[in-house]
Parts: sequence; structure tokens; C-alpha cells
Amino acid sequence: MVTIEQARKMALALPETEEKSHFHLAGFWVKKKIFATLHSDKNYVMVKLSPIDQSVFCAYNNEVIFPVPGGWGKRGATFINLKKVRKSMLQDALTTAWKTTAPSKVVEKYFGKEKS
Repeated sequence: MVTIEQARKMALALPETEEKSHFHLAGFWVKKKIFATLHSDKNYVMVKLSPIDQSVFCAYNNEVIFPVPGGWGKRGATFINLKKVRKSMLQDALTTAWKTTAPSKVVEKYFGKEKS
């Protein structure tokens, strides 16, 4: 289990990340692009993944990680159940979402040439 506050700290630990409001949610941004939101009411984090990365993460266990219902989910928006996820898996998903969202030069600056 991961708490909302632990999830917030994990997201903010990623390079050049800012927390800003996204509608009624806490959103996490890199270079003016959102890569994750906190859904405190459900104990979920939403991460923005590529459809391929989403399929890999969701293959683990669809009670832990699953597509957001509807069109956003088909484009890679993915919920993570904080009550059931391992901290290491959440970290991997947040990092993958950050790398998917950040400009290539920023990814290269912190993680080397590979984007994902």
C-alpha cells in the first residue's frame, strides 16, 4: 500500500516536476505538460502512458493497474490503485509517465538517450 502523501512525494521527486491544480485534482507537470494526477477520493493515481506501456503495466494485475474508463483510457490514461500497488511498481509507472511526457532533451539530461 502507498499513501496519497507518499505518491505525491514520489511524483515530485522526478526532475523538474511541479505540482499544480488540474481541475479539482493535484496534477504533476513537467515542462507545462501533465503526466499524473492524484485522485484522493478513490486512493488512485492516474498516469499518462503510451498505449504500449499501458498494456505492459496492466498485464500485471487489472485490480492494481487498469485503463481509465472511456476514451482517455484508450489513449493511455491509466489508474493505479494505491491500496494494492507495490511502491516499486508505482515508481516505475510514474517514471515511465514522466519520460513519456517530458521533452526528449529533458529526458536525455536526466536519464540518458533512451526515452523509455
